[in-house]
Amino acid sequence: MSFDAFFSTSICYGAGAPEAGWTLAFPITFPLAAIAFLYSIGATRLWRRSSRGRPERMRQALFFAAGWGVLTAALVSPIHALGERVFAAHMIEHELLMAVAAPLLVAACPGAVLLWSLPASLRRGTGKLTRAKTLQSVWALVIRPLSATIIHGVAIWIWHIPALFQAALQQGFLHYAQHASFLGTALLFWWALLPRPGRQQTYGSSVMHLFFTSLHTGLLGVLLLMSPKLWYPENGAGAALWGLTAIEDQQLAGLVMWVPAGLIYGGAALLLAGLWISSSATREATHALRPG
Repeated sequence: MSFDAFFSTSICYGAGAPEAGWTLAFPITFPLAAIAFLYSIGATRLWRRSSRGRPERMRQALFFAAGWGVLTAALVSPIHALGERVFAAHMIEHELLMAVAAPLLVAACPGAVLLWSLPASLRRGTGKLTRAKTLQSVWALVIRPLSATIIHGVAIWIWHIPALFQAALQQGFLHYAQHASFLGTALLFWWALLPRPGRQQTYGSSVMHLFFTSLHTGLLGVLLLMSPKLWYPENGAGAALWGLTAIEDQQLAGLVMWVPAGLIYGGAALLLAGLWISSSATREATHALRPG
């Protein structure tokens, strides 16, 4: 098996063309299966260890299952194989990774569960490693809302440069590197912005960065929608599968990036704005009730 074939193995059912296949490439299926396996081990250990906080752990497990399911659908189901021939399907796959799977996985807060899946000695060693000053300094820098927003935005725009996008279509390694950077930076982005206990003071910043992200991704979508020229001719080779011309396929992809993804970012911003107003009112009421 060639190097590229190792990264693009798919199985097709019936008499369908490769576009209808399930992608079972080892670099995709193994990490997905490993993460699910480790999470189940860690969740079971924490469940048996204490009955305290079980409702919250159950809620987080549901978020994780939903996020993992969306991630698997995007990378393994026929969406992925079809995305190599239909640009609109490719865009749907990307938005599932960045705007659906990533926030669900972040909401699950899976770090502690995954840590508990490890043997005790390895768990202690990992804990010491995460407390290293250098690593903590780097993490504190990239987890700032501004830093995370810039990193995620740069990843989105760079990978949509035609030459790089076309190269990712032709080389399996670059294709999965593209997906990894989209998912990785999206996880960082949502982790920096989604609310957690003690982070109410960042609501305003999170709202601003979510709206900014909806604007710049929407701009990219509009450019794709309005452009009279094909940006990625190879990615539209199978547009007829959806009854579209290549330019209509590109327009639909731009519309996917502009509207549904924009609604997710904008909706999250509005939700955080509501929480920000609510928490501010609560703090003011609490302060007013304090004596003297």
